[in-house]
Amino acid sequence: MESANYGKKIRSYRKLKGFTQQEFAKQIGMSVSVLGDIERGTRMPTDTMLDQMAKVLNISKFQLL
Repeated sequence: MESANYGKKIRSYRKLKGFTQQEFAKQIGMSVSVLGDIERGTRMPTDTMLDQMAKVLNISKFQLL
């Protein structure tokens, strides 16, 4: 899947759950700049990143794919 599609889904779920980028980045243990890159589609998230994001968002990892 294209990184832009991951980014759009991640941003959408993050906002739906009420997290700012800064809050979400802290919860998942990554920098705001890396999260921003992922959400803009300039960086692909690793499987580990997707697992952590899904856990914090309380959704299935597959919902981000």
